[in-house]
Amino acid sequence: MADAQPIRAIELYSYALTYTRGTYVMSQGRTVTSLESTVVRVITDEGVVGYGETCPLGSNYLPAHAAGARAALVEIAPALLGLDAANPVRIGAAMDACLLGHGYAKSAMDIACWDVLGQAAGRPVCDLIGGRQQARYPLYMAIPLGSPAEMRDHVTALREVGIHRFQLKLGGDPSEDAARARAVVEATDAADLVYGDANRGWSLREALLAARLMEDLPRFWLEQPCATFEECVRVRERTSLPMILDETIVDLQTLLAAWEARALDGFNLKLSRVGGLTRARLLRDVGQALGLVVNVEDSWGGDLTTAAVSHLASSTDARALQMVSFMNDWTNEHIASYEPRSHDGFGSAPAGPGLGVTVDLGTLGAPVASFER
Repeated sequence: MADAQPIRAIELYSYALTYTRGTYVMSQGRTVTSLESTVVRVITDEGVVGYGETCPLGSNYLPAHAAGARAALVEIAPALLGLDAANPVRIGAAMDACLLGHGYAKSAMDIACWDVLGQAAGRPVCDLIGGRQQARYPLYMAIPLGSPAEMRDHVTALREVGIHRFQLKLGGDPSEDAARARAVVEATDAADLVYGDANRGWSLREALLAARLMEDLPRFWLEQPCATFEECVRVRERTSLPMILDETIVDLQTLLAAWEARALDGFNLKLSRVGGLTRARLLRDVGQALGLVVNVEDSWGGDLTTAAVSHLASSTDARALQMVSFMNDWTNEHIASYEPRSHDGFGSAPAGPGLGVTVDLGTLGAPVASFER
């Protein structure tokens, strides 16, 4: 057991993350070049410092945005001073008592508290949330929406550096999307896995047509074709393609509803979407018990987001985990020396206590808000 770690101070920081390939393109004309990320720094009476990060993917992907994260944390932080940061479950209850919803903001605080707990216990976070189940795991890269040739060439280049998991951004015209998917699948082989991710961009009619056109593609999974759970169920009923749900799985209740409806073969588990490591661990464990694929990732972020993802992935059964995203491979900016770092298409969790990374405060500048007991 770790000694209690009363929170003496909480600081909030903001910094910009830019995409390594310039412009990230998704369905419905959504593009990203730069995003604001929010960092939480928790300082305890014992001198332990924990960090967490949340970075919504703009304001029209999920019900979240950067300014909202900071506003919610400003509302929550005063109520947490003096509480034990080494008790993330208790911190979560206090946050919920102070402010309903806004799990994406609470995620950063939850992760910072797990960082504190790990440091206080002298153990990496993965040891505390299931134990290190695997030394390394395959990473995926998202392929922004483009022409079939552009997407094929992007995948070909990534295969040469060891990436064998690909998430194709689709959600446009079904015939054009089928051509994109086919071009990529034909450029891969049995070592590769391809997800066609519409990011809720297709109508039900479009999704059914797209699924029909892609039905014969090997090693191809359909991901979140429609905006609503009910529409995704209809698609699932009329295709033999394996189905991954993403944006519609927001808590344990929606996961169990999807399971009961036989609507999925697996799901993408985004830390900030479900409120942090505490709740993500619950969904991960239930998903594993149900025999589902559980992919670990987040909506966006830098080194701290990647560190948190790395520990949840490392403590996930290899039979459940198909792929993981290291978001700091997707961004130009690094606040913790570009750690953890991928190697030849694989990632692993740091061995040090807590998140196992060291933040360079100089890269963050002055805090945008601070609270002290």
